Amino acid sequence: MVIVLALSWAYVQYGTTSWASGILYGIMPVVMAIIAQALWGLGRKAIKNWLTAIIGLCAVGLYLLGVNILIILLLAGLAAMISGNLSRMKDIPMAGFLLPIAGLNLLTTSAPFSLTLLFLNFLKIGATLYGSGYVLLAFLRADFVLHLGWLTDKQLIDAIAIGQITPGPLFTTATFIGYLLGGLPGAIIATLGIFLPSFIYVGISSLFIKRIRDSQWASSFLDGVNAASLGLMLAVSIQVASTALIDPLTIGVAVICLIILIRFQTNSTWLIAGGALIGLLHTILL
Repeated sequence: MVIVLALSWAYVQYGTTSWASGILYGIMPVVMAIIAQALWGLGRKAIKNWLTAIIGLCAVGLYLLGVNILIILLLAGLAAMISGNLSRMKDIPMAGFLLPIAGLNLLTTSAPFSLTLLFLNFLKIGATLYGSGYVLLAFLRADFVLHLGWLTDKQLIDAIAIGQITPGPLFTTATFIGYLLGGLPGAIIATLGIFLPSFIYVGISSLFIKRIRDSQWASSFLDGVNAASLGLMLAVSIQVASTALIDPLTIGVAVICLIILIRFQTNSTWLIAGGALIGLLHTILL
């Protein structure tokens, strides 16, 4: 968090300078390659059969239509759970599965910035995000770019890049966004909001984690959510790629980095450093 905070300060102070823009120009296609590699690796685990493949594709379509992410994850889990347990459902009223959907708000409107709303949004993300850390990209874009209008796609990619190049979990992206929007108080509040639910979940999960693992219902539900998470990652990656891959050079960097990651499983830190150098040289030479 402290490292991200320092980089956030530097971004705000010097992010519009030519050399800083050049570094980010070179890093962004590398980040897209890293996300693509994560999609490839997770896809081989999450897509177990034709049903999970269909669920993943449906998640892509629903997201592009503007459906709330939580609704998508819930519907995906329910679809997989119902399909995997049809023989056990003869005496269970179907209305019970649809009831949770009624309590979720499908649409969020833009609102002026406030620290309270910033905290609540990151608290919601920390409490509901499931799957790879890269699914965070879908949540952040839906909340802060599309609904609230507090960030641009470029700022979002920059935030993911900062979270990627620093040690620790990708969730420290929240520190960057919080600082960008609300300074030091925003950074602290955003970080607390996104990490707090994890501490609570870990504290209480030991009481029933074995039962969840042994439950066919829970196993099927999580299969559906995993597939939907992958679909969300794919949909958002497609949308933000136009911000990161803007010319032949960035496209070439992304393709080469993806090949290196898949073929040689190189540490992504070296690729990010290489991308930063390419971006800096591009700025200097031009």
